[in-house]
Amino acid sequence: MKNIGVLTSGGDAPGMNAAIRAIVRKKFLEKKHRQKAYKNLCSKDIGSLIVIGGDGTFKGACEFKNEYPDINIIGIPSTIDNDLYGTDYTIGFDTACNTVVEAVDKIRDTASSHSRIFFVEVMGRDAGYIALYTGIANGAEEILIPETKTNIDDLVDNIKNRWRINKKSSIIIVAEGEETGGAVKVSQIVKEKLPDYEIRYTILGHIQRGGNPTMRDRLNASRMGYHAVKSLIIGEDKIMIGIMNDQIVKIPLERAVKNFKAVDKDLIEMMYILAI
Repeated sequence: MKNIGVLTSGGDAPGMNAAIRAIVRKKFLEKKHRQKAYKNLCSKDIGSLIVIGGDGTFKGACEFKNEYPDINIIGIPSTIDNDLYGTDYTIGFDTACNTVVEAVDKIRDTASSHSRIFFVEVMGRDAGYIALYTGIANGAEEILIPETKTNIDDLVDNIKNRWRINKKSSIIIVAEGEETGGAVKVSQIVKEKLPDYEIRYTILGHIQRGGNPTMRDRLNASRMGYHAVKSLIIGEDKIMIGIMNDQIVKIPLERAVKNFKAVDKDLIEMMYILAI
């Protein structure tokens, strides 16, 4: 077998180091730069490529494979959004969630002390996994995600009802892709309807992409990296290494790109039931 190249692309995510880290830019998505990449691979006698990233990275990898079929490609899912089809888990998601949980715990302290309603925006432009998981874990009073419709009137009524039973602070987790426009927009609308309430918003931003990876991220990234190399050794090609029910799985790379990973309906139901 020839040498193996490792490529990471797209948004950074904690845990990539554990899967072997290299840095490239989005130029890989453009044909002229893929041509240059292919020449570089050939000059280094690299016949296989392990691609670490999200759906955009994998789309570029599929294009690359179609153009240069002699290069074997294996994908490792890495995105804090956890929205790739064919795997329960993507590298970086667990660390990002732990970062959010820790931050919201601290925001909860100040919200309680000053009887404030806090809208906390987390990442998730197209999928609400971070908001959903951390909102449930933090005991958020409301969780707003792209997959569900935001009813402002219900949101306002819920805040009022909590106030009546002397629950005067609330944490509302908002995914950045929520239909109203994120935490800033939602908080402004609610403030207009509740001018006498102490309403604040905070955007956690890129702290979700940084920090030391959790044990789970390190372990699963190592597992996927190990199985990616094993797959190349036995001649497998154009697949993604994933984890389903805590077991390593392999699916065609194109299937991971073309399909949408829906949020667990049980978690959405739990979100509504646990909201107070």
